[in-house]
Amino acid sequence: MTKVAGCWTRVIIEKPFGKDLDSSEKLSKHLAKLFTEDQLYRIDHYLGKEMVQNLLCMRFGNRIFGPVWNRDNIAAVVITFKEPFGTQGRGGYFDEFGIIRDVMQNHLLQIMCLTAMEKPVSMAAEDIRDEKVKVLKAVTALTLDDVVLGQYQGDPDGKTEDSKKGYRDDPTVPKGSKTATYALACLNVANERWDGVPFILKCGKATNERKAEVRIQFKDVPGNIFPDGQLKRNELVMRVQPGEAVYCKMMTKVPGMAIGAEETELDLTYNHRYEGVKMPDAYERLILDVFLGSQMHFVRTDELREAWRIFTPLLHTVESAGGPTPIAYKYGTRGPKEADDLARKRGLLYTGTYQWKSLNKL
Repeated sequence: MTKVAGCWTRVIIEKPFGKDLDSSEKLSKHLAKLFTEDQLYRIDHYLGKEMVQNLLCMRFGNRIFGPVWNRDNIAAVVITFKEPFGTQGRGGYFDEFGIIRDVMQNHLLQIMCLTAMEKPVSMAAEDIRDEKVKVLKAVTALTLDDVVLGQYQGDPDGKTEDSKKGYRDDPTVPKGSKTATYALACLNVANERWDGVPFILKCGKATNERKAEVRIQFKDVPGNIFPDGQLKRNELVMRVQPGEAVYCKMMTKVPGMAIGAEETELDLTYNHRYEGVKMPDAYERLILDVFLGSQMHFVRTDELREAWRIFTPLLHTVESAGGPTPIAYKYGTRGPKEADDLARKRGLLYTGTYQWKSLNKL
Protein backbone atom coordinates (compact mmCIF):
# COMPACT_ATOMS: atom_id res chain seq x y z
CA MET A 1 0.00 0.00 0.00
CA THR A 2 1.36 3.40 -0.97
CA LYS A 3 2.50 5.50 1.98
CA VAL A 4 1.16 9.05 2.14
CA ALA A 5 3.14 11.78 3.89
CA GLY A 6 1.66 12.66 7.29
CA CYS A 7 -0.59 9.58 7.32
CA TRP A 8 -0.18 5.99 8.51
CA THR A 9 -1.79 2.65 7.82
CA ARG A 10 -1.87 -0.02 10.55
CA VAL A 11 -3.78 -3.26 10.07
CA ILE A 12 -4.78 -5.41 13.06
CA ILE A 13 -5.03 -9.12 12.27
CA GLU A 14 -6.68 -11.45 14.78
CA LYS A 15 -5.77 -15.13 15.05
CA PRO A 16 -5.95 -17.75 13.67
CA PHE A 17 -3.03 -16.88 11.39
CA GLY A 18 -3.61 -19.96 9.23
CA LYS A 19 -4.06 -23.60 10.28
CA ASP A 20 -0.54 -24.87 9.56
CA LEU A 21 2.77 -23.70 8.11
CA ASP A 22 1.60 -23.81 4.48
CA SER A 23 -1.66 -21.89 5.00
CA SER A 24 0.09 -19.38 7.25
CA GLU A 25 2.79 -18.78 4.63
CA LYS A 26 0.16 -18.20 1.95
CA LEU A 27 -1.59 -15.66 4.17
CA SER A 28 1.69 -13.90 5.01
CA LYS A 29 2.71 -13.70 1.34
CA HIS A 30 -0.69 -12.28 0.42
CA LEU A 31 -0.44 -9.64 3.15
CA ALA A 32 3.12 -8.79 2.09
CA LYS A 33 1.80 -7.78 -1.34
CA LEU A 34 -0.53 -5.26 0.29
CA PHE A 35 1.31 -4.01 3.38
CA THR A 36 4.82 -3.63 4.75
CA GLU A 37 5.85 -5.41 7.95
CA ASP A 38 5.67 -2.20 9.99
CA GLN A 39 1.99 -1.86 9.01
CA LEU A 40 1.00 -5.35 10.19
CA TYR A 41 -0.15 -5.94 13.77
CA ARG A 42 -0.88 -9.63 14.38
CA ILE A 43 -2.64 -9.51 17.72
CA ASP A 44 -2.34 -12.14 20.45
CA HIS A 45 -4.24 -10.77 23.42
CA TYR A 46 -2.11 -12.70 25.91
CA LEU A 47 0.76 -10.36 25.02
CA GLY A 48 -1.39 -7.57 26.45
CA LYS A 49 -1.88 -9.19 29.86
CA GLU A 50 -0.22 -7.55 32.86
CA MET A 51 1.78 -10.53 34.10
CA VAL A 52 2.91 -11.56 30.61
CA GLN A 53 4.27 -8.07 30.04
CA ASN A 54 5.81 -8.23 33.52
CA LEU A 55 8.05 -11.12 32.43
CA LEU A 56 10.51 -8.71 30.80
CA CYS A 57 10.73 -6.58 33.94
CA MET A 58 10.96 -9.56 36.29
CA ARG A 59 13.72 -11.22 34.29
CA PHE A 60 15.85 -8.30 33.20
CA GLY A 61 15.14 -5.77 35.97
CA ASN A 62 16.22 -7.98 38.91
CA ARG A 63 19.81 -9.04 39.52
CA ILE A 64 18.82 -12.05 41.61
CA PHE A 65 17.27 -14.00 38.74
CA GLY A 66 19.98 -13.69 36.09
CA PRO A 67 22.56 -16.10 37.57
CA VAL A 68 20.03 -18.92 38.13
CA TRP A 69 17.99 -18.58 34.92
CA ASN A 70 19.59 -21.52 33.12
CA ARG A 71 19.83 -25.30 32.80
CA ASP A 72 22.30 -25.55 35.69
CA ASN A 73 19.64 -24.46 38.18
CA ILE A 74 16.21 -24.96 36.60
CA ALA A 75 14.64 -28.42 36.43
CA ALA A 76 11.55 -27.54 34.38
CA VAL A 77 9.39 -24.68 33.14
CA VAL A 78 5.61 -25.20 33.10
CA ILE A 79 3.26 -22.82 31.28
CA THR A 80 -0.38 -23.58 31.99
CA PHE A 81 -3.79 -22.53 30.73
CA LYS A 82 -6.86 -24.21 32.23
CA GLU A 83 -10.59 -23.53 32.03
CA PRO A 84 -13.23 -25.11 34.30
CA PHE A 85 -15.89 -25.23 31.57
CA GLY A 86 -16.41 -26.99 28.25
CA THR A 87 -17.13 -25.67 24.77
CA GLN A 88 -20.60 -24.46 25.82
CA GLY A 89 -22.16 -24.69 22.38
CA ARG A 90 -19.04 -23.48 20.53
CA GLY A 91 -17.93 -27.02 19.75
CA GLY A 92 -18.50 -26.64 16.01
CA TYR A 93 -15.99 -23.79 15.82
CA PHE A 94 -13.59 -25.37 18.30
CA ASP A 95 -13.61 -28.69 16.44
CA GLU A 96 -12.09 -27.01 13.37
CA PHE A 97 -9.03 -25.91 15.33
CA GLY A 98 -8.60 -27.87 18.57
CA ILE A 99 -6.82 -26.88 21.75
CA ILE A 100 -3.32 -26.79 20.22
CA ARG A 101 -4.22 -24.16 17.62
CA ASP A 102 -6.62 -22.35 19.93
CA VAL A 103 -4.23 -21.87 22.86
CA MET A 104 -0.87 -23.64 22.72
CA GLN A 105 0.63 -22.63 19.38
CA ASN A 106 0.02 -18.95 20.11
CA HIS A 107 -0.70 -17.86 23.71
CA LEU A 108 1.49 -20.39 25.51
CA LEU A 109 4.30 -20.30 22.95
CA GLN A 110 4.48 -16.51 23.20
CA ILE A 111 4.82 -16.75 26.98
CA MET A 112 7.53 -19.38 26.52
CA CYS A 113 9.48 -17.04 24.26
CA LEU A 114 9.47 -14.27 26.86
CA THR A 115 10.52 -16.77 29.54
CA ALA A 116 13.38 -18.29 27.53
CA MET A 117 14.73 -15.43 25.40
CA GLU A 118 18.09 -13.79 25.91
CA LYS A 119 18.30 -10.21 27.13
CA PRO A 120 17.59 -7.86 24.21
CA VAL A 121 20.00 -5.00 23.52
CA SER A 122 17.17 -2.54 24.23
CA MET A 123 13.42 -2.37 24.85
CA ALA A 124 12.85 -1.53 21.19
CA ALA A 125 10.23 -3.72 19.53
CA GLU A 126 12.54 -5.22 16.92
CA ASP A 127 15.24 -6.05 19.47
CA ILE A 128 12.71 -7.95 21.58
CA ARG A 129 11.16 -9.71 18.60
CA ASP A 130 14.62 -10.68 17.32
CA GLU A 131 15.32 -12.52 20.58
CA LYS A 132 11.95 -14.28 20.51
CA VAL A 133 12.68 -15.56 17.00
CA LYS A 134 16.08 -16.89 18.13
CA VAL A 135 14.35 -18.95 20.84
CA LEU A 136 11.86 -20.42 18.39
CA LYS A 137 14.60 -21.34 15.93
CA ALA A 138 16.27 -23.38 18.69
CA VAL A 139 13.10 -25.39 19.44
CA THR A 140 12.89 -28.89 17.99
CA ALA A 141 9.70 -29.71 16.08
CA LEU A 142 7.25 -31.74 18.17
CA THR A 143 6.43 -35.42 17.65
CA LEU A 144 3.77 -37.67 19.17
CA ASP A 145 6.29 -38.83 21.79
CA ASP A 146 6.39 -35.28 23.16
CA VAL A 147 2.66 -34.85 23.76
CA VAL A 148 -0.39 -36.19 25.55
CA LEU A 149 -3.81 -35.41 24.10
CA GLY A 150 -7.12 -35.68 25.92
CA GLN A 151 -10.83 -35.16 25.41
CA TYR A 152 -13.23 -34.52 28.28
CA GLN A 153 -16.16 -36.74 29.13
CA GLY A 154 -19.16 -35.78 31.22
CA ASP A 155 -19.25 -36.38 34.96
CA PRO A 156 -22.53 -38.16 35.81
CA ASP A 157 -22.28 -36.72 39.33
CA GLY A 158 -21.55 -33.17 38.11
CA LYS A 159 -23.27 -30.26 39.84
CA THR A 160 -24.21 -28.45 36.62
CA GLU A 161 -25.78 -29.55 33.35
CA ASP A 162 -22.63 -28.53 31.49
CA SER A 163 -20.43 -30.71 33.70
CA LYS A 164 -22.58 -33.77 32.99
CA LYS A 165 -21.93 -33.45 29.25
CA GLY A 166 -18.84 -34.59 27.44
CA TYR A 167 -17.28 -32.86 24.45
CA ARG A 168 -19.06 -35.13 21.97
CA ASP A 169 -22.40 -34.44 23.67
CA ASP A 170 -22.25 -30.90 22.28
CA PRO A 171 -24.70 -30.99 19.34
CA THR A 172 -22.40 -28.76 17.27
CA VAL A 173 -19.52 -31.28 17.49
CA PRO A 174 -19.28 -33.87 14.67
CA LYS A 175 -20.02 -37.44 15.74
CA GLY A 176 -16.94 -39.43 16.67
CA SER A 177 -14.75 -36.33 16.78
CA LYS A 178 -11.12 -36.99 17.79
CA THR A 179 -10.36 -33.32 18.42
CA ALA A 180 -8.34 -32.79 21.61
CA THR A 181 -9.71 -30.54 24.35
CA TYR A 182 -6.56 -31.04 26.45
CA ALA A 183 -2.91 -31.09 25.41
CA LEU A 184 0.42 -31.30 27.17
CA ALA A 185 3.58 -30.83 25.12
CA CYS A 186 7.23 -30.99 26.20
CA LEU A 187 9.44 -28.68 24.15
CA ASN A 188 13.23 -28.55 24.15
CA VAL A 189 15.15 -25.34 23.46
CA ALA A 190 18.43 -26.64 22.06
CA ASN A 191 20.74 -23.80 23.00
CA GLU A 192 23.45 -23.25 25.60
CA ARG A 193 21.13 -21.80 28.24
CA TRP A 194 18.28 -24.30 28.07
CA ASP A 195 19.30 -27.56 26.43
CA GLY A 196 17.79 -30.42 28.44
CA VAL A 197 15.29 -28.29 30.39
CA PRO A 198 11.71 -29.30 29.50
CA PHE A 199 9.37 -26.45 28.63
CA ILE A 200 6.04 -28.06 29.43
CA LEU A 201 3.06 -26.35 27.82
CA LYS A 202 -0.34 -27.57 28.95
CA CYS A 203 -3.83 -26.37 28.26
CA GLY A 204 -7.28 -27.81 28.69
CA LYS A 205 -11.00 -27.26 28.84
CA ALA A 206 -13.36 -28.68 31.48
CA THR A 207 -10.58 -29.03 34.03
CA ASN A 208 -10.60 -28.55 37.80
CA GLU A 209 -9.88 -24.81 37.86
CA ARG A 210 -9.39 -21.58 35.94
CA LYS A 211 -5.71 -20.77 35.80
CA ALA A 212 -3.01 -19.32 33.60
CA GLU A 213 0.52 -19.19 34.96
CA VAL A 214 4.25 -19.60 34.39
CA ARG A 215 5.97 -21.92 36.87
CA ILE A 216 9.77 -22.12 37.10
CA GLN A 217 10.79 -25.20 39.09
CA PHE A 218 14.36 -25.23 40.35
CA LYS A 219 16.54 -28.27 40.88
CA ASP A 220 16.92 -30.09 44.20
CA VAL A 221 19.29 -28.65 46.81
CA PRO A 222 22.61 -30.53 46.53
CA GLY A 223 23.97 -32.12 49.72
CA ASN A 224 20.66 -32.24 51.58
CA ILE A 225 21.19 -32.17 55.39
CA PHE A 226 17.51 -32.35 56.36
CA PRO A 227 15.43 -35.52 56.88
CA ASP A 228 14.32 -37.23 53.68
CA GLY A 229 11.17 -35.75 52.21
CA GLN A 230 11.28 -32.43 54.09
CA LEU A 231 12.82 -30.34 51.34
CA LYS A 232 10.71 -29.47 48.32
CA ARG A 233 11.90 -27.81 45.15
CA ASN A 234 11.83 -24.02 45.02
CA GLU A 235 9.43 -22.57 42.48
CA LEU A 236 8.91 -19.08 41.08
CA VAL A 237 5.31 -18.66 39.92
CA MET A 238 3.88 -15.81 37.86
CA ARG A 239 0.10 -16.12 37.88
CA VAL A 240 -1.52 -14.46 34.88
CA GLN A 241 -5.10 -15.15 35.97
CA PRO A 242 -7.22 -15.13 38.06
CA GLY A 243 -5.79 -12.52 40.40
CA GLU A 244 -2.37 -11.44 39.16
CA ALA A 245 0.45 -12.50 41.48
CA VAL A 246 4.11 -13.39 41.72
CA TYR A 247 5.15 -15.78 44.45
CA CYS A 248 8.17 -17.87 45.28
CA LYS A 249 7.79 -21.23 46.95
CA MET A 250 10.63 -21.69 49.39
CA MET A 251 11.62 -23.61 52.51
CA THR A 252 11.67 -22.06 55.96
CA LYS A 253 12.07 -23.26 59.51
CA VAL A 254 8.93 -24.59 61.19
CA PRO A 255 8.05 -22.09 63.93
CA GLY A 256 8.78 -23.41 67.42
CA MET A 257 11.48 -25.20 69.33
CA ALA A 258 12.34 -27.89 66.81
CA ILE A 259 14.46 -27.30 63.71
CA GLY A 260 12.60 -28.59 60.70
CA ALA A 261 11.80 -27.25 57.25
CA GLU A 262 8.42 -26.58 55.68
CA GLU A 263 7.09 -25.01 52.47
CA THR A 264 5.99 -21.40 52.49
CA GLU A 265 6.02 -18.50 50.06
CA LEU A 266 7.16 -14.97 49.37
CA ASP A 267 3.94 -13.47 48.06
CA LEU A 268 3.30 -10.50 45.80
CA THR A 269 -0.45 -10.55 45.20
CA TYR A 270 -1.40 -7.57 43.09
CA ASN A 271 -4.81 -7.08 44.72
CA HIS A 272 -3.00 -6.44 47.98
CA ARG A 273 0.16 -4.60 46.89
CA TYR A 274 -1.63 -2.46 44.29
CA GLU A 275 -5.03 -2.18 45.91
CA GLY A 276 -7.40 0.02 43.93
CA VAL A 277 -5.23 0.16 40.81
CA LYS A 278 -7.24 -0.56 37.66
CA MET A 279 -5.58 -3.08 35.36
CA PRO A 280 -6.30 -2.27 31.71
CA ASP A 281 -7.86 -4.98 29.59
CA ALA A 282 -5.39 -6.77 27.31
CA TYR A 283 -7.09 -5.48 24.16
CA GLU A 284 -7.09 -1.93 25.56
CA ARG A 285 -3.31 -2.05 25.89
CA LEU A 286 -2.74 -3.60 22.49
CA ILE A 287 -5.06 -1.33 20.52
CA LEU A 288 -3.39 1.67 22.19
CA ASP A 289 -0.03 0.24 21.08
CA VAL A 290 -1.36 0.18 17.51
CA PHE A 291 -2.26 3.87 17.69
CA LEU A 292 1.18 4.61 19.13
CA GLY A 293 2.89 2.55 16.45
CA SER A 294 4.56 0.14 18.90
CA GLN A 295 4.93 -3.45 17.64
CA MET A 296 6.62 -4.76 20.80
CA HIS A 297 3.65 -6.95 21.71
CA PHE A 298 2.72 -8.16 18.23
CA VAL A 299 3.80 -11.19 16.21
CA ARG A 300 6.25 -10.72 13.34
CA THR A 301 6.13 -12.77 10.12
CA ASP A 302 9.30 -14.78 10.77
CA GLU A 303 8.17 -15.40 14.36
CA LEU A 304 4.89 -16.83 13.09
CA ARG A 305 6.72 -19.01 10.58
CA GLU A 306 8.89 -20.58 13.28
CA ALA A 307 5.90 -21.16 15.55
CA TRP A 308 4.10 -23.12 12.83
CA ARG A 309 7.29 -25.04 11.96
CA ILE A 310 7.32 -26.43 15.52
CA PHE A 311 3.69 -27.58 15.54
CA THR A 312 2.77 -28.40 11.92
CA PRO A 313 4.32 -31.91 11.72
CA LEU A 314 2.53 -32.89 14.95
CA LEU A 315 -0.81 -31.45 13.79
CA HIS A 316 -0.62 -33.28 10.47
CA THR A 317 0.13 -36.56 12.27
CA VAL A 318 -2.68 -36.07 14.78
CA GLU A 319 -5.21 -35.18 12.08
CA SER A 320 -4.24 -37.95 9.66
CA ALA A 321 -6.48 -40.95 9.06
CA GLY A 322 -4.44 -43.05 11.47
CA GLY A 323 -4.04 -40.31 14.04
CA PRO A 324 -4.26 -41.07 17.77
CA THR A 325 -7.50 -41.08 19.72
CA PRO A 326 -7.33 -38.57 22.60
CA ILE A 327 -7.37 -40.01 26.11
CA ALA A 328 -10.67 -39.56 27.93
CA TYR A 329 -10.67 -37.53 31.14
CA LYS A 330 -13.55 -36.64 33.42
CA TYR A 331 -14.99 -33.12 33.40
CA GLY A 332 -13.62 -31.18 36.40
CA THR A 333 -10.33 -33.08 36.82
CA ARG A 334 -6.68 -32.18 36.21
CA GLY A 335 -6.75 -33.90 32.82
CA PRO A 336 -5.40 -37.27 31.72
CA LYS A 337 -3.15 -39.03 34.23
CA GLU A 338 -0.80 -39.78 31.33
CA ALA A 339 -0.04 -36.05 31.07
CA ASP A 340 1.32 -35.94 34.62
CA ASP A 341 3.29 -39.10 33.90
CA LEU A 342 4.98 -37.56 30.85
CA ALA A 343 5.81 -34.34 32.72
CA ARG A 344 7.36 -36.35 35.55
CA LYS A 345 9.31 -38.47 33.08
CA ARG A 346 10.75 -35.32 31.49
CA GLY A 347 11.90 -33.88 34.83
CA LEU A 348 9.02 -32.09 36.58
CA LEU A 349 8.45 -33.10 40.21
CA TYR A 350 4.88 -32.58 41.40
CA THR A 351 4.29 -33.28 45.10
CA GLY A 352 0.89 -31.69 45.68
CA THR A 353 1.87 -30.76 49.24
CA TYR A 354 1.89 -26.98 48.85
CA GLN A 355 -1.21 -25.10 49.93
CA TRP A 356 -1.86 -21.52 48.81
CA LYS A 357 -2.96 -19.47 51.84
CA SER A 358 -3.68 -16.01 50.49
CA LEU A 359 -5.54 -13.66 52.84
CA ASN A 360 -6.66 -11.60 49.85
CA LYS A 361 -9.84 -12.10 47.90
CA LEU A 362 -8.89 -12.93 44.30
